[in-house]
Amino acid sequence: MSSNVHTIAQTGFGTGTNDLYDRARPSYQIVALDALFDALRNKENLNVVEIGAGTGIFTRALLAHPKWSSSIRTIKAIEPSSGMREVFTRTVTPLNTAIDITITEGTFQDTHVESGWADVVLIAQAYHWCPDYEAASKEFARVLKKDGMVGYIWNLEDRDGAPWVARLRDTIEVHEKGTPQFRHMYWRATFSTPTYTSLFDPPSENVYTYTLTGTKESVVDRACSKSYIAVLEENEKKGVIQKIKDMLEEEGREGRVKWIDEERGVFEYPYKCWVVVAQKK
Repeated sequence: MSSNVHTIAQTGFGTGTNDLYDRARPSYQIVALDALFDALRNKENLNVVEIGAGTGIFTRALLAHPKWSSSIRTIKAIEPSSGMREVFTRTVTPLNTAIDITITEGTFQDTHVESGWADVVLIAQAYHWCPDYEAASKEFARVLKKDGMVGYIWNLEDRDGAPWVARLRDTIEVHEKGTPQFRHMYWRATFSTPTYTSLFDPPSENVYTYTLTGTKESVVDRACSKSYIAVLEENEKKGVIQKIKDMLEEEGREGRVKWIDEERGVFEYPYKCWVVVAQKK
């Protein structure tokens, strides 16, 4: 993996972690995908660059979305992790023969995409790992056509949606150890860099609240798919898992979980989705 990738990301998303990530992480809501599509200035024969494409969760959401799937000509997916690229190749490339889809190694600062090729750069659940916002903005501006767009999107468990989600996040986030997680909003510094302010319009942002179905197992898996949990020593990781299970048992017993099917252990899992759009001038 590139030396431009954070060491925790290299290990936490390295080979052997990727099938869990692909199984555990949620997909993207139609309303959020609609918002990204509606913001496009050009909506036909789209050349898409997806940076930090991971295992293909977002790409598969694009291919399942009627507006996006009927408008895309080519997707050039960029991903620094070889393990994630392997899962992407296995899960995405068999899905659609009408769209030309490739995945190659690269980073926010170096996509290897030709200049002026892309109608849109899309980044799902990844940009908070960017180590150099100025260099990334230069790269986005270089690969985009005039009037092109950058779309950033993140899903995050909604600590305001239920007390147990706040307890869950408190349990796992103590292990972040300074990693540049989305919730810290460090990535907002992008929009005051010299390249961004000179070549892009001020960003627009929307936040969507939604609810997924959860089980004890899916909550544990999602927690373990976090890079900073994946890198824990095995006994420490087991301790975190047990804390999550004990917390969910207590919250369910005390009636603080909103059950969908209590007998089957299925409950509401509150989430939020952030969509940020940057238009090239």
